[in-house]
Amino acid sequence: MDIGVLTVPLGGESVDDAVAYLDEIGVDAVELGVGGWPGEDHVDREALLDDDAAQAELRDLLDDHGLRISALATHNNPLHPDEERAAAADRELREAIELADRLDVDTVTCFSGLPGGAPGDSTPNWITAPWPTEHADALDYQWDEVAVPYWRELAEHAEGHGVDVAIEMHPNMLVYEPTGMLALREATNERIGANFDPSHLYWQGIDVTEAIRFLGEHDAIHHFHAKDTKVYDANARVKGVLDTTGYTEESERSWLFRSIGYGHDEGHWKDVVSTLRMVGYEGALSIEHEDSLTSSREGLEKAVDVLDRAVFETRPGDAYWA
Repeated sequence: MDIGVLTVPLGGESVDDAVAYLDEIGVDAVELGVGGWPGEDHVDREALLDDDAAQAELRDLLDDHGLRISALATHNNPLHPDEERAAAADRELREAIELADRLDVDTVTCFSGLPGGAPGDSTPNWITAPWPTEHADALDYQWDEVAVPYWRELAEHAEGHGVDVAIEMHPNMLVYEPTGMLALREATNERIGANFDPSHLYWQGIDVTEAIRFLGEHDAIHHFHAKDTKVYDANARVKGVLDTTGYTEESERSWLFRSIGYGHDEGHWKDVVSTLRMVGYEGALSIEHEDSLTSSREGLEKAVDVLDRAVFETRPGDAYWA
């Protein structure tokens, strides 16, 4: 496994400066935003797509610093009920897959998207309960009439380019937990899998190592985000974890995204790494910094410090004691 970084927190710096800094702190891989919410501060997707010289320049820059690209990131909503917004997100995702192919990158990270609850809706609708029964009907519509047809076609596009699509399980998206992730994979093809981000599972009460085992049994983990979450029980006991309080109102929230080691201790992260190895995952642990209690650089450096002690640098030897 490599220690990687999603470079979005360094978006105010040039790609040259960001890459040099990440090399300096011991990072092995980068996940580069190419559209959607991650933006494209370091990679202009459209400009790079048909520019062989620019592609070679990016490869050379990364090679000079001993870095590889773990994934291209374009998190957006291709299932949005607004047709223009859905079309823009779809184009970003398809072009990201095409660019990944040309850069010899094997993974694109994204969201599943979220439709409206019925034809004619204008706002995405996250269904979290089957009652009243109109909500169950809305969920059936979202899956059967919108998501599965779209993702079947997108999965074929990914297969045609030899690129895996790694979907981040995220609340306020249709796929937000492991059983939904597996259902979408089974309805499409094996190019569709998880960008396993534990931060969104922690606050839902999901056991992260069990979820890794569950998806790992189906070879359904294509990429991994190293990101922590801390649940603040004093607030959660009063209002639960479905918290709409602003992310920068830290003391009032039931949970916060935290730097690695500040939501769960180092022993837990060693268990996460070990479980990933058990299920055969050998990709990057891509650090995603969204901790509002510290700066980007300090959060990244502390995360690298913890993961550096957790990640195995060698392959297992013979079990001579067995």
